[in-house]
Amino acid sequence: MKTDDLLSLLAAQAAPVPAHAVGRRFAWALGCGLPAAVLLLALTLGLRADLAQAAGGMMFWMKLLFAGSLALAGLAAAERLGRPGMRLGPLWAALAAPLLLVWLAGAVSLLQAEPAERAALLLGSTWRSCPFNIALISLPLFVAMFWAMKGLAPTRLALAGAGAGLLSGALGALVYALHCPESAAPFLAVWYVVGMAIPTLAGALLGPRLLRW
Repeated sequence: MKTDDLLSLLAAQAAPVPAHAVGRRFAWALGCGLPAAVLLLALTLGLRADLAQAAGGMMFWMKLLFAGSLALAGLAAAERLGRPGMRLGPLWAALAAPLLLVWLAGAVSLLQAEPAERAALLLGSTWRSCPFNIALISLPLFVAMFWAMKGLAPTRLALAGAGAGLLSGALGALVYALHCPESAAPFLAVWYVVGMAIPTLAGALLGPRLLRW
């Protein structure tokens, strides 16, 4: 059989891709990964004892807004990177904006604080464990997002893996916030970002191996 004949045969057997297939695949991944991350938090770290009281403070919601906005941008980026040949385009700005804002807020907070208070604002009481806890809670989401990406057709595998890792890290940070006692902007600007960077880097490294098709 000639090559042209083979291509014609394959093309004749191709079926149209269902509408919103990419979004539905990520919805399935979120539906499985997010409850699993919440369960993992409950079984390992637990919810903070003063969660109801903390929810009355603005910084608690700012922490959720930071992680949630980055997760939304990460979801849009991951959906786009799951399609062959797609580039992020303006989504780079959506990904950068939450980071720039929290870094700005952290810098302003440090500049306004007394010198003796700056170390406490930056390190809190959990800086040694926070990034690794975020990475731990993001594990079920990481697996789910890679499953979603694997079933698509990414062509920029390292970037697609990083997008899946960033999405899982941001959602992991969102879930971890239900346990974390820290709310200072400098702390979030450093240690939450490091925690989300761990699955992002892991995704970039694993993408070329696990997302190949």
